[in-house]
Amino acid sequence: MLDALAGARRTGLRHQIAHVQVVQPSDIPRFHELGVTATIQPLWAVNDAAMTELTAPRLGHRRAGRQYPFRSLRAAGAVLAAGSDWPVSDTDPLRGVHVAVNRRAPDTDDEPFLPEQAMDLVDALAAYTAGSSWVNHAEGETGTVEVGRAADLVVLDRDPFTLPPEEIGQCQVDLTMVDGVVVHERT
Repeated sequence: MLDALAGARRTGLRHQIAHVQVVQPSDIPRFHELGVTATIQPLWAVNDAAMTELTAPRLGHRRAGRQYPFRSLRAAGAVLAAGSDWPVSDTDPLRGVHVAVNRRAPDTDDEPFLPEQAMDLVDALAAYTAGSSWVNHAEGETGTVEVGRAADLVVLDRDPFTLPPEEIGQCQVDLTMVDGVVVHERT
């Protein structure tokens, strides 16, 4: 796919590759070099039964160890845009942030999946906000909290930056705003 994008004429489009499951190490810097966004689904980067019994055995040891290289892509300068891939996965972005940071699902004691590819919290949140806004050509309107942008945001019941990483998935949304209007309050 990256070879095809490298050979294509530049059009000003924002190319992206979805899922970004198995990546050749030599291709990791090419995402940044070619301006290709890695559209990721962090909830898949866990040691669940689908991974250990189905995916990893079929990929083989070498390729299975190259799955979901979020940290490496980010370190190479790639833009990451995170989402759920609903209805295949849970729609809760906080669960996805938890997995991106911990490489295991909340409320499990599974071994982390390729923990060297865990993201820091800032990059995980940016993938769900600024990165997703970027791929939708909406970076001037959404994706960050700034004067003049749509106030599409949530208020959490606790500050995830003060929590141990394994507790990030326990955060709950207290309030949701869309364009500055409160559309949800947890009671």
